[in-house]
Amino acid sequence: MANSSNELVPIRTVSQMTGVNPVTLRAWERRYGLIKPQRTPKGHRLYSRDDIELIHRVLGLLDRGMSIGQVRHALENASEEPVSEDQTNNWERYRKQMLAAIHRFDESALDETYNETLALYPVNVVTRRLVVPLLQEIGRRWESGEGTVAEEHFFGAYLRNKLGARFHHRPKHARGQRLIMACLPDQYHEIGLLLFALAASSRNFDIVLLGANLPLEELPQACEQAQADGVVLSGSSLPMEPELRASLARQVKRMTVPVFVGGKGPAQDSEAIRTMGATPLGEDIDLGLKQLSETLERAPGAGLPRRLNRGGRA
Repeated sequence: MANSSNELVPIRTVSQMTGVNPVTLRAWERRYGLIKPQRTPKGHRLYSRDDIELIHRVLGLLDRGMSIGQVRHALENASEEPVSEDQTNNWERYRKQMLAAIHRFDESALDETYNETLALYPVNVVTRRLVVPLLQEIGRRWESGEGTVAEEHFFGAYLRNKLGARFHHRPKHARGQRLIMACLPDQYHEIGLLLFALAASSRNFDIVLLGANLPLEELPQACEQAQADGVVLSGSSLPMEPELRASLARQVKRMTVPVFVGGKGPAQDSEAIRTMGATPLGEDIDLGLKQLSETLERAPGAGLPRRLNRGGRA
């Protein structure tokens, strides 16, 4: 965006700048009166710099755990009050609705609740406040015998399809550093990897997704072919087996770019990961992305992505 404070920008540009999708921006306007963009003669929305600053303020309140229904009151009263129990329970209500739908194998009800949250909240907020806690709860229920493997598989298949569609339709013009992302050998749970890939993509990283159960010996060649700036591996088994540790250490030595390992298992095996020459990312997506970005900034040759330095595609 230019420096002029009078410049108006269309909704898709605002979406790219703020990470809030157009459907959510329209809902904030129509249902809650949070933002009042100007309109062209044909009815297209145009947003000012003040509108964009307001959107960032809304995001800040949501990030503190406030419900969208409370945001307007907070803005009007310049409230910095702590998040109330009622606001926290708003996400608990969504989780209970989705758990009930999973228990009934009711995809329509599951879809209705999930789509409602995506219409009202930015996807990163939905991921942090709803999807990740729900996955943890389903795992806990399975371990305790309250839930079943069938329920876990049902939700896993549903979420994989939803996240896969979002990844497929993501903007393809990312010009940031390129990351190869894959699951460790014998790891088939891709949900965490997809969530991390989507979050990284929203921050302009260029993602090459290789999916589940990747043979580690293929990493160096894939990295060269893709002219990647880093490799992100995901795992969920804990602890890492000695054979896998030895294999990962060998491949890290062959790599010329940083290697990162995230997921539930690696979070409890972080010291071993460091001794292999890789960087542990843990389970938290936001903290993992922060660690990844800081490490890449310190890497030799940091700056333009490798493919651009070598004259690759823009």
